[in-house]
Amino acid sequence: MRKPVAIVVAGLVAGALDILAAFASYAAQGATVEGILKYIASGLLGASALQGGVAMAGLGLLFHFCLTTAMAAAYMAAASRWGALTARPWLWGSVYGLLTWLVMVYAVVPLSAVNGWQLPHGWNIVSGLLSHIFYVGVPIAHITRHALRPQAA
Repeated sequence: MRKPVAIVVAGLVAGALDILAAFASYAAQGATVEGILKYIASGLLGASALQGGVAMAGLGLLFHFCLTTAMAAAYMAAASRWGALTARPWLWGSVYGLLTWLVMVYAVVPLSAVNGWQLPHGWNIVSGLLSHIFYVGVPIAHITRHALRPQAA
């Protein structure tokens, strides 16, 4: 699998798993799918995104997949330089999932246009960490490992 294709595949797989986990987790707290997606859009467009309709929710979904594809590209770039990242995808994918969660929680979202955002607490920390480890980091690491393995002649 060529690197650009692998990056897109990893971004789509991680994005799909992560957003489905978010839907399940936040729906249990009373959120709607459309509301979650508009909240994501508000990271770039501000509070007005929350008043938008289905198109705004679609934009939120697009933004989400752009983020997970960027995460996949970053891991692919690192693994291309440091082959050890492909040797143990469960370990390094878990570490990467933790790092992506930390970057999202302490840099990306606080610096975004999201209105009234607060640090997660309780179950939101646990679910966010587990989601980023098992649904973002580990799949990206496995797909990267597959993409970078030596090709048979």
